[in-house]
Amino acid sequence: MDSMTDALLGGATPAQLERTPVPDEYLAVHLRVEDVGMFAGIEDKDVRKSLRVGMVPTPELAPDEVLVAVMASSVNYNTVWSAMFEPIPTFDFLKRYARSGGFAERHDRPYQVVGSDGAGVIVRVGSGVRRWKIGDQVVIHPVHVDDQEPATHSDGMMGSEMRAWGFETNFGGMAHYSIARATQLVRKPAHLTWEESASIPLCASTAYRMLVSRHGACMKQGDIVLIWGATGGLGALAVQLVKNGGGIPVGVVGSERKAKLLEALGCDIVINRDDIGMGNGDVALTSPERTVEVGKRLGKIIRQKAGGDPHIVFDYTGAATFGVSVFVARRGGVVVTCGSSTGFQHQYDNRYLWMNLKRVIGSHGANLQELWECMRLFDLGKLMPTLSALYPLTEAAEAVRLVQANAHTGKVGVLCLAPEPGLGVTDPERRAAIGEDRLNPLRDTADSMRMPAAASG
Repeated sequence: MDSMTDALLGGATPAQLERTPVPDEYLAVHLRVEDVGMFAGIEDKDVRKSLRVGMVPTPELAPDEVLVAVMASSVNYNTVWSAMFEPIPTFDFLKRYARSGGFAERHDRPYQVVGSDGAGVIVRVGSGVRRWKIGDQVVIHPVHVDDQEPATHSDGMMGSEMRAWGFETNFGGMAHYSIARATQLVRKPAHLTWEESASIPLCASTAYRMLVSRHGACMKQGDIVLIWGATGGLGALAVQLVKNGGGIPVGVVGSERKAKLLEALGCDIVINRDDIGMGNGDVALTSPERTVEVGKRLGKIIRQKAGGDPHIVFDYTGAATFGVSVFVARRGGVVVTCGSSTGFQHQYDNRYLWMNLKRVIGSHGANLQELWECMRLFDLGKLMPTLSALYPLTEAAEAVRLVQANAHTGKVGVLCLAPEPGLGVTDPERRAAIGEDRLNPLRDTADSMRMPAAASG
């Protein structure tokens, strides 16, 4: 270990951290530009073959940035896309960003450190950082914006320079150290562990914007909300947000095991894909007849159990579900989408959209205020982390493969500098008041904590 890591794990004060030198290089999960074409003609683009774990140089810090010692990170589907080099290699994003000049040029390297979630300790601050200091414990918001761009001040997601950190930028969170702008930081919940905190930012803020925010579906009390992939990283948080907001969550899952987990999560109505004739093998409903057939079957079940058609459909799976989503939403209803893990090319019958005055809302990430509001719900014990599996940094490729294969539930975590699970809690009283039995409702799963007793890599 380097001296900074020794100091962090030894409980050094902020003053001691400031005096401790930053290492010249650090351990990180990264991609190499020379591997971009490795999956040409290969059907199974196994991310374990492209993701590397090794040392990379520590970059220079810009005035508006902080250097974070990352204690834990988590896997998002954008890392799967990065590691498959689809739909385009993310090195193209780095080159495009670098062309804006200045400190952006650092991002165009022959390697990319991936990862769009992180929780850790600030060990250095740029000369222009005002609200954060060395020693602060933070979670990192994955939305990287230009705070000098006018549109950003209306909504951070609307700026043309908005990027997904660790996907469209370099120096992401799946590493021992990471660089983030000061405008990406939110204080870590004191009652949560490092790995629990790191599982929150991307998925929770995205689900919050999709459902609750004025930029999304504006969910109200009593709304029936259909949630595809309801035990996934986004889906499990959507279920909680709907319950907290007085709505009626209707979750769709692909197995009986996931159905039982969803019931334990408190989902009001649980539907197995097999029950609507849409098993896991039926990946994309490209036939209009099949879409209507499945949609009618699903709609009938929802009406019988919820008393009406969905006001909102929460769809991040894409090609496999989108046509059904448009079909089953009620007259005047909303389909809100933020991704397409089963494919980007959606097919649907537009008559069901326009003739029934439905809407489709595209949603991407969340602005900093939305993350802050969402994080407050975790602080209050209204929302719970959905961590179900945890890997050491040296096995991060296996963690990403788990998500690629859709063999996971909830969020898959990665321990970075934290040497073992369960560290980082600074308010044990609040944790006890919330109750260990309520925290991490998806933890006791078949793919549960893979972390060995010691060592993070």
